Amino acid sequence: MKRFAFLAITLFSVSAAHADMTHKIQSSVQLQVDGAGSISERIGSSYALSGSNITLDTAGGLGSLTPGSSVGYTAADYSVTTAGDAFTFTESFLEGDATPSATSVSAGVVPSLPILGQTTTTSGGNAGSLAGTIASDHVLTLTAGGAGTSAIGQIVTELSID
Repeated sequence: MKRFAFLAITLFSVSAAHADMTHKIQSSVQLQVDGAGSISERIGSSYALSGSNITLDTAGGLGSLTPGSSVGYTAADYSVTTAGDAFTFTESFLEGDATPSATSVSAGVVPSLPILGQTTTTSGGNAGSLAGTIASDHVLTLTAGGAGTSAIGQIVTELSID
């Protein structure tokens, strides 16, 4: 009986534990539609001629540069200077890009992208039915959109006891 009394006194004399408890819930939805993009690099015109035992009969070459247009090219006429002797002849022409008109953005879209010598174009996203909602009970609902879209939903629950 003495043991029971000692155990009862010991149990009732222990002070109650005090603890702080914190509970946090955070929910978020992120929706994204990619924009269109284009990277263009103009290429210049070039003309080269080389040879031996060749005579220029009629001049040709690059035309004149005018704003908004390409240079243009006129063929030349050549003949072998000494018939029967060896000759070499190389002619090359690269037509460069005309000066493009400026691009503009209308309603968030570039209606006409430039196409030049080197062009990389990325199409923009299409929102379609892209959507995301968070209910009061923290249930996420994400609806896929068209090409070039993303939807991210996140719920973070934290419980800490000090």
